[in-house]
Amino acid sequence: MRDLVQLRELRRGPLLALLLAFALLWFGTLDQRRLINPDEGRYSEIPREMVASGDWLTPRLNGIKYFEKPALQYWATAAAFTVFGEHHWSARLWPALTGFLGVLATAFATAKLFGPQAGLIAGAVLAGSVLWNVIGHVNTLDMGVSFFLAAAVFALCLGQRDQASPRESRRWQDAAWVLLALAVLSKGLIGLVLPAATVVAYALWQRDWGFILRIRPLRGLLILLAITAPWFIAVSLANPEFAHFFFIHEHFQRFLTKAHGRYQPIWYFVPILLIGMLPWLGSLVQGIAAGFRLEAGRRFQPRRFLLIWAALVFVFFSVSSSKLASYILPIFPALAALIGLHLAGYAIARRIEWHALPAVIVGGGCLPLVPYVTRFANDQVPAALYAAYQPWLYGGAGALLMGGIAAFWLGRQGRSVAAACSLAFGGFAFGQGFLLGHDSLGSVNSAHDVAAAIRPQVQRDAPFFSVNTYDQSLQFYLQRTTTMVAYRDELGFGISQEPAKFIPDLAGFEQAWNAAPVAWALMSPATWKEMSQKGLPMTEVVRDTRRVIVRKP
Repeated sequence: MRDLVQLRELRRGPLLALLLAFALLWFGTLDQRRLINPDEGRYSEIPREMVASGDWLTPRLNGIKYFEKPALQYWATAAAFTVFGEHHWSARLWPALTGFLGVLATAFATAKLFGPQAGLIAGAVLAGSVLWNVIGHVNTLDMGVSFFLAAAVFALCLGQRDQASPRESRRWQDAAWVLLALAVLSKGLIGLVLPAATVVAYALWQRDWGFILRIRPLRGLLILLAITAPWFIAVSLANPEFAHFFFIHEHFQRFLTKAHGRYQPIWYFVPILLIGMLPWLGSLVQGIAAGFRLEAGRRFQPRRFLLIWAALVFVFFSVSSSKLASYILPIFPALAALIGLHLAGYAIARRIEWHALPAVIVGGGCLPLVPYVTRFANDQVPAALYAAYQPWLYGGAGALLMGGIAAFWLGRQGRSVAAACSLAFGGFAFGQGFLLGHDSLGSVNSAHDVAAAIRPQVQRDAPFFSVNTYDQSLQFYLQRTTTMVAYRDELGFGISQEPAKFIPDLAGFEQAWNAAPVAWALMSPATWKEMSQKGLPMTEVVRDTRRVIVRKP
């Protein structure tokens, strides 16, 4: 009863104050870190080149065609650059915005499906989850697609629930298809394949084949095609090579082969899930178990649908031959909803303080381990940088510990909602400590510092070569492209389409260097040593442990 009273009070001013405080915490740190290679540099440079060139149709990376992903996030970031300028925070605005909206959508949908208390706790669970928190503050594509997929799944559940009127159901169903279209424009066919597989799996489990027809697939596919087809058709007409590379190489070959060099064992996502769900490990298993329960008298079972979604996405990426930690991010809102449902029901009969103990154990256990982080030091990342990282790690671990202790104490008072919010704050601060502190390593993981040292000296029309290497963030910070020399990697396909923009070997580079009256180059210390021994006319301008930038004297 105490929680119900708290909930009624939070519906007014305190809830708005809580939301405002969360927004300030969520968005307030976006400008505090340098862009880290490779993803943040890549997904900032592509939109920068869109703005600079005026071509928003064909994505380009370092001036070379880049068709690995669709264009929605590039457009959103390019729009942010156009309106606000090119900053760290505007580069990260889209993932931060979609991550924030994901928390709100989870709280709203869970409240509609399972009750207000479950909704508030579910929002707190997602906001405090380490993986959702961290990826929401990093410029990658995974947060955008995760938000649209999760929001589409929630919209489908809201449209199918027994209490929905026919008009309300149609609106939510149409919204789900719009969101799926935006997921496709964010990262490709997984935006349609994974939800479709979930619908079929649910119909099989429930033996409810009418469910497939109730989502109105024909109308939905027309909505999806109306939104997605214009760009796919336009970019294919402008670039005939796009369709085969995008649909065959980037989807089927990525899933079925090890061509992308991201192979991991089938159990890879188990520790990722456990770490990513901190500080909610004490509730994860019970939340999953809550998804199995059948709600008597209901035609549509939203908890089972959410469980199938989470399980199917987890298994899909586990069996894939290409794995990255953030691939399972779309399941976190569904898991948060199930955990919120469990904790809301659990708190009615029993206190929830014991769910805070994993946070106390993990936070307290991390504190004595922080000094050992310097053992990761090497020639490229010296121990001094890891030593500068340590205070942030202490702060994050201490925040998780204190959040767990506060949640335990509040839980013993019977204040389960307040306990969940305290635990969420501890998890949020834990993730932010890890992330903000990582900028201590930014001098070697980002080209920010070396670019700042040379940018005033580099003439706009002077050739700039990337010799046998490629630094993803250098072009963004220099606000210009570079000419690739003897290095292809992910730019290989684009180079094959525009070979004139590429120098295939060092001999060709030496010829181009000698022919240019003024020139600049980025290379590794090893390549710099090789060029120096050959007597090529070069003057070192700036270096760090990973990069040397030279100019022609």
